[in-house]
Amino acid sequence: MADDEMKAELERLRNENAALKKGAATGVTMKVSEKGALSIYGMGRFPVTLYKEQWLKLLGMSDDIRAFIAANDSELKTKGRALEPRKSNDASDAEASHC
Repeated sequence: MADDEMKAELERLRNENAALKKGAATGVTMKVSEKGALSIYGMGRFPVTLYKEQWLKLLGMSDDIRAFIAANDSELKTKGRALEPRKSNDASDAEASHC
């Protein structure tokens, strides 16, 4: 490998490493899937994967999505805000579970 090629490869690896560190700091990373889609990791248990045109359409709707979230804030949950577990000591719950 020529000296110039080695320097170029080293620079490419440094840039890739910096990008990986940036993603690790936020907990969210991006990757091109085997089928050529963009997968976002770190949002939940599974990656969120969409093709380029789907991401662009979604990004174009960002103001609408933000407005919808604001309008429906009381109904929407965050990952950290779980509902109270339902108590099943009631006789009607026991009957309903046998259906």
